[in-house]
Parts: sequence; structure tokens; C-alpha cells
Amino acid sequence: MSLISEEERYLDNKSYTIKEYATNTSVEELDGRVNVVEDNKETFDLDLNEIEKSAKKLSKLKTTLYEKNNQFKLTDQRSIQQAIVDNSNLRKLKSLYEQLLLLKSSKKRVTEVNNSYFECKTLNFDPKKLRQRLDEIDKKIQKTDFEISKLNSIEFEI
Repeated sequence: MSLISEEERYLDNKSYTIKEYATNTSVEELDGRVNVVEDNKETFDLDLNEIEKSAKKLSKLKTTLYEKNNQFKLTDQRSIQQAIVDNSNLRKLKSLYEQLLLLKSSKKRVTEVNNSYFECKTLNFDPKKLRQRLDEIDKKIQKTDFEISKLNSIEFEI
């Protein structure tokens, strides 16, 4: 995984810096003479070639990781890749529950020209049950992350 992140950083940096070499600069005099000020063709070609190689290497590394993530199994027999997807979805659900728990019931007095009343908003759910479910989700995420971490410590050949 560290090789992947290192390669991704390298590729990002090269992709960013290659833009500097994508053009050549020249000065054209009124009489038609052209003077090349900056010729970046060779540097651009070299960097583009390195980007291509890096992209292939990154693809190979990720393929290997995904294969291993599908081979290694957690105690509940899910593959690492499946557990990662499950945790991603659980984190979205957790975020939604946290947002819902921020909501409160309210009562607001509204006064119109010839009428006055209270506008009441009440929650459609039991915050205690939602909090309990949120805690269950959090524990499940932590347990799965721990198991993934243990399996990720297994070394394999690339």
C-alpha cells in the first residue's frame, strides 16, 4: 500500500509539472526571423514517457493489491475488498445518523394579523434508539477496520 501511495504521489507530481514543458517559447521578429527562447520538446517527451511507465506500474500494484484483498478473508469470511466497501457504506450511514441526532424538536409562536398559534416540530424517531444503532455501527466499523489492519500486515510478493 505504501508503494501505491508513493507511486500515486510521483504520478501526481509529474502530471502537474509536465504542463510547464508542454509548450515551446519562441520570438518571431517582424521580418520573419524566429528565435527559439525555450525548447522543451525533449524534456516533455521524457516526462510523458515516465508518466506512462508510472501509470502502468501503479496499475500493476493496484491489481495485485485488489487480488490479495479478494483472497484474504476476515473471520466472518468476507474478503478485505468486500469489507472495505461495507465499511464505506456504514460510514455514510453513520454520518447520516449523526446529522439526524443533531435535530431537535421545536415550538415556535407565529403571530399573524388576526391569528396567533404555535408551530410545533417533533422528531419522527426515538433519539435513544438511533444513538444505540449509531454505537452499534461504530463498533462494527472499528472491528472490521482492526481485522483489515491485521490482514494488511501480511506480507506477499509483488
